[in-house]
Amino acid sequence: MAKVLAVAELGNPVLRSPAHPIQNIQAPAIQKLIDNLIKTTAKANGVGIAAPQVSESLRLFVVASRPNLRYLHAPVMEPTPMINPQIMAYSDEQVEGWEGCLSVPGLRGKVKRSKEIEIVYTDRHGEQQQKVFTDFVARIIQHEYDHINGKVFLDRVESTLDLMSEAEYHSQIVCG
Repeated sequence: MAKVLAVAELGNPVLRSPAHPIQNIQAPAIQKLIDNLIKTTAKANGVGIAAPQVSESLRLFVVASRPNLRYLHAPVMEPTPMINPQIMAYSDEQVEGWEGCLSVPGLRGKVKRSKEIEIVYTDRHGEQQQKVFTDFVARIIQHEYDHINGKVFLDRVESTLDLMSEAEYHSQIVCG
């Protein structure tokens, strides 16, 4: 049975180290980690989570977009584990948007991301996938991809003027 895992927060060295490739996708520990990541994301009102965020230095993340308290207008998609992913192409068009992070609680930052990406990854069944994603889901993937490369969204914020508390974000941006 899946369980909610503790989320590593900013300052934990696992968040600043590139993660290691997964060799045996079918290993019970990897399959259990995927289930735990899905459950942890849902419980925390996230739209994605990377293995390093639960102190596992592995090239794995889950994209699980759906409307919730933190992202009211997120599109609905099935939770999608992406193992050993590689972004193959980024669109030239970039879009600025507010991001939060389960590992950086209480803070939002304005970040430019490519509007469209093409990614290759292995799914939880060991099958190679190659897909194009746009808009909010492309943003989630780029955010989680940063995590497996030892980066957090704060590294992409251009100015401290582009930061705000989660509470201010909800009062100004979401409800304003």
